[in-house]
Amino acid sequence: MNFKRQHIERYADILLWGLKTARHGRRKKSDIILLRYDPAALPLAEKLYEKLLKAGRHPIQRMMQTCPMEQKFYEIANNRQLTFVAPGEKELLENLNGSIVLLAPESITHLSHIDPGSIAKFAKARKPLRNILDRREETGDFSWTLAMYPTPALAHHAGISIEDYTRQVIKACFLNRKDPVAQWESVFRRARSIKQWLNRLSIRRLHVESEKVDLKITPGQMRQWIGISGHNIPSFEIFLSPDWRGTRGVYTADQPTYRSGNRVEGIRLEFDKGRVIHARAETGEAFLCNQLQMDSGADKVGEFSLTDRRFSKIDRFMANTLYDENYGGSYGNCHIALGSAYSDTYAGDPANLTPYAKKQLGFNDSALHWDLVNTEKKRVTAHLADRGKTVIYENGQFQHNG
Repeated sequence: MNFKRQHIERYADILLWGLKTARHGRRKKSDIILLRYDPAALPLAEKLYEKLLKAGRHPIQRMMQTCPMEQKFYEIANNRQLTFVAPGEKELLENLNGSIVLLAPESITHLSHIDPGSIAKFAKARKPLRNILDRREETGDFSWTLAMYPTPALAHHAGISIEDYTRQVIKACFLNRKDPVAQWESVFRRARSIKQWLNRLSIRRLHVESEKVDLKITPGQMRQWIGISGHNIPSFEIFLSPDWRGTRGVYTADQPTYRSGNRVEGIRLEFDKGRVIHARAETGEAFLCNQLQMDSGADKVGEFSLTDRRFSKIDRFMANTLYDENYGGSYGNCHIALGSAYSDTYAGDPANLTPYAKKQLGFNDSALHWDLVNTEKKRVTAHLADRGKTVIYENGQFQHNG
């Protein structure tokens, strides 16, 4: 099953809605928008390019590496090539107003034999470029969104046909609606009500409990819950970046995850004083431990997230983090991300969030950001500043009729 013409049209409209919604600053017709895409997503990229031109924007298109290119890069590149940044790239990012990324991998295991150290070296070399965009986003000059285009490789690793995989994408993104943007606006409004409720609570600590999870998370000072902001399509998660120093207890990911070509399954992490002190995995344990050593922030939590099953139509494993971290199913999901924090969960003026302030507030910093998903039936209890407590999430949904 392939996307029909109306699906492509609707998908492009939703992504442009996402890019607009995620932008906090003033938008201009002359905005520079970077459009990056895998080759298989070309039909959607062409439609977006057309719509950006008609809107008066300046689209810059870049096709991403093919899987053979990416594989050969890591097989052949020396240290200088791994850390090379092309002339003009920094200048482009310092003037960029938007980014749309279309992921359509022809393979998700082609890097499984690559030394994780090489991948980490490349990621760390590009972190200063990511910092530029983070700062521009904080000041309202930049926004981004991304989406996934179904491919046979994704369907194969999810264990379903490409037809069923495509149907799941259509359902998850509301591409089967005549006016999918209106549906996204409805979800956006309902989620805003939940976020306002959460942000009114003075939460000292969160306690996450399920059959295999017993985790305590400290939101920290000057935090706000955010999410369903247009950044990812689809996205149904509501999340914050906690003070990493208050994380303790046990977290398990019952959903498999693919990272850098490696399948990792059955992850169990034990935290104490904010850091992972024990890590196990039924599959891919060596890779997991390697990732935890990427840098000084890789073994700390940068994100805590909850997805409400009333929003998400995703009801199966999709072998793609964008979908798996938004799993709805019977009990929704929670996930943590090891590694970097999101500065837009800061509740104050982003201009005041200097590197020193981030460190003082416990915002984690790392070249890694790895989402690990738990889909068990669970309860999340908020322990409040007045010593009271309230259940904020149970049986897959927030305990607020947003």
